[in-house]
Amino acid sequence: MKFPTPQTLKQIASLLEINFVGDADFPVLGMNEIHVVEPGDIVFVDHPKYYDKALNSKATIVLINKEVTCPEGKALLLSDEPFNDFNKLTRHFRPFVSAKATISTSATIGKDTIIQPNVFVGNHVTIGEGCLIHPNVTIYDHCVIGDHVQIHAGTVLGSDAFYYKNRPEGFDKLLSGGRVVIEDHVEIGSLCTIDKGVTGDTTIKEGSKLDNQVQVGHDTVIGKKCLIASQTGIAGCVVIEDEVTLWGQVGVISAITIGKNAVVLAQSGVAKSLAGGKTYFGSPAEEAREKIRQLANVKKIPDLIKQINQQ
Repeated sequence: MKFPTPQTLKQIASLLEINFVGDADFPVLGMNEIHVVEPGDIVFVDHPKYYDKALNSKATIVLINKEVTCPEGKALLLSDEPFNDFNKLTRHFRPFVSAKATISTSATIGKDTIIQPNVFVGNHVTIGEGCLIHPNVTIYDHCVIGDHVQIHAGTVLGSDAFYYKNRPEGFDKLLSGGRVVIEDHVEIGSLCTIDKGVTGDTTIKEGSKLDNQVQVGHDTVIGKKCLIASQTGIAGCVVIEDEVTLWGQVGVISAITIGKNAVVLAQSGVAKSLAGGKTYFGSPAEEAREKIRQLANVKKIPDLIKQINQQ
């Protein structure tokens, strides 16, 4: 997420009421999670396991809860609670603004797009040309929808990321300031839920088709011409490359990649990255032929036990 106007290190530190290490005029352009950071971004880290990863990332400002040596060309924001201060930045630069109308006056809707009754279109939404948005669709603030997109009844675009920190007093929510981006010629079935990015974009690329009741987690990227069948659940920060097919009731764990032209058969559980160009089945998902061979061998176990007992 980029800030509306560039900030300085001193301005951000003053906003958070914390100390900093670096030039007071060091440029701060935005904030992002570790997997999408760019130069000028703030990244936060609050666990020793990830200190080095954050300090060596592309981010040039690190919001951290330990005094460390500042890498060359970077700056530090020293915080007792980086998680809370990251939320404070989200509240400041992407605050929640309540709706004043069913279709916001700040939304942009393209030529020949049809919005059916009871559709909610939030603030600063962009919808392209020739789209068809069916009844009871909810499109949260800042979503971007391309041309010739069809969204079926009851679908929700832009709900919050499922991202919490476990504290003794309960779960602490990481606020979502990102977007959902739907590219041209995408079709999304009924009752789908697509979460916005925490600071980046959840993206469905050109020509992909989602069946009914599909869940897409925060910051996930679905490539071009993918087919996602009903009741599939995709966790956050997943990369699904072009022309992947996920059949019904597939579950995908977070932060993995499914390669181009992969096919995952129904009721499979994807627990690690999968290479492209192959067909997978089972939980955990493996190459389908090998998995089916394993299941066939499992069926032989009762007979093998009988043979052993008869010896």
